[in-house]
Amino acid sequence: MTTKLLIAYYSSTGTGTQMVKWAKEAAEANGAEVRLRKVHELAPDVAIDSNPAWRKNVEASKDIPEVTSDDLLWADAYIFSSPSRFGVMASQLKQFFDLQGGLWAQGKLANKFVTAFSSAQNPNGGQEQVIQGIYTVMQHWGAIIVPAGYVNPSTFAAGGNPYGTSASIDGEGNMLKADEVKAAIQDQTKRLVDVASKYLSE
Repeated sequence: MTTKLLIAYYSSTGTGTQMVKWAKEAAEANGAEVRLRKVHELAPDVAIDSNPAWRKNVEASKDIPEVTSDDLLWADAYIFSSPSRFGVMASQLKQFFDLQGGLWAQGKLANKFVTAFSSAQNPNGGQEQVIQGIYTVMQHWGAIIVPAGYVNPSTFAAGGNPYGTSASIDGEGNMLKADEVKAAIQDQTKRLVDVASKYLSE
């Protein structure tokens, strides 16, 4: 049985966009059917236009559909990704979660497999807290969390975050250790797909 994977993310300046594209590649290479979706942007144009990288990412990702509740229902497994905003997930992703009360109340979000990514401008910018915040929501949903763990050497090479792959960005907006982050994302994604596939095949 093919695992149906929803990858839903928020990214302002493009780091998260790159991370989820790597995840999509890895998931499809491991036999999953993938929907890549962005969450709805809440920031006004004046804020977006104040940062050229933000506007560039908005334009570059304009063809990626916005995530809906139907995508959550469709999927067997989820990957969520958010940058750190003062140590918590971006409000855009949080609002999407907050709108799912109806599905949650009906038990339709339970028993989905989930993992998460994060990013920040420095190595201690809240990446772990962001992922843990996402997982807190998932525990309320009754989802089955599949963390990166310490099962692949790539986790250590990318910075050693066992909760999920996280990236750090330099002052110019460049991802640090991008090759290592890519490898860790690919391994974490494969782990999620493998675990979900084993469950679904039983």
